[in-house]
Amino acid sequence: MEERSSHLVKNLIVIVGSFVIAFAFNAFLVPHEILSSGISGIAILLGLITPFDTGILNFVMNVPLLILGYYKLGKEITLNTLVCVLSLSIFLYVIPAESISDNILLSAIFGGAIGGLGIGLIMKYSGTSGGMDIIAIIISRSSNFSVGLLLTGMNSVIVLISGTVFNWEIALYTLLSIYLTGKAIDTVYTNHEKLTMQIITTAAEPIRQELLASIYRGVTVTEGYGGYTLEKKHILMMVVTRYEMLQIKQIIHKHDEKAFINIYETVEVVGEFAKN
Repeated sequence: MEERSSHLVKNLIVIVGSFVIAFAFNAFLVPHEILSSGISGIAILLGLITPFDTGILNFVMNVPLLILGYYKLGKEITLNTLVCVLSLSIFLYVIPAESISDNILLSAIFGGAIGGLGIGLIMKYSGTSGGMDIIAIIISRSSNFSVGLLLTGMNSVIVLISGTVFNWEIALYTLLSIYLTGKAIDTVYTNHEKLTMQIITTAAEPIRQELLASIYRGVTVTEGYGGYTLEKKHILMMVVTRYEMLQIKQIIHKHDEKAFINIYETVEVVGEFAKN
């Protein structure tokens, strides 16, 4: 019962986050032909140059990525992403694309920042907002490229497309909007790309096995005991990206709800970051 209630609250937060993103798009970005980051930005572009609605395009383009995510990232994170994609597509379709401000600079600033707050909220409780997040997370798990770097590269392509299709002034506003979106995501979610997680648990073996099967990072295991109870425990340590943090927490709590988790910033990693 408690788990169902937790899932309901999480889904409600994701829906609220999707509404915030859709509002930022249709009230600030779309009326001024400013694109956002990721698949949503491509959907906005196609919605501006074709008769199709942005919400419908956003959903259609996310379907193959959701299928890919199901096989590569797992059922739970894909279902969470599906809630986001569905609700965002519906809100983009329902909310009218009418500008709140005639000032394009203010629209780029507020559209990017408000959209980033919505995306950060979704990532905090769902793990991914869909689209290019899925592609970037999958690639990062099999390479030493960070998710942030991969998303920056993909979004650079969107800026180039914006400049080619519209004009380079619009492209610069798009770049500003995407930059502010990233900063807002960092504020809500976490502003560190790499994090170290220490997990103190009595269920080390099932957690270790599932982490190695699901997360493309190595795990170091040491023995320890409780200072008060003297109960034998194990300490699992791993360096991860911020985008993997939520999934790891879910795996840990699945096997040990009382596990102690310590998360702190990692300034530099020397050696193999990806699992061999």
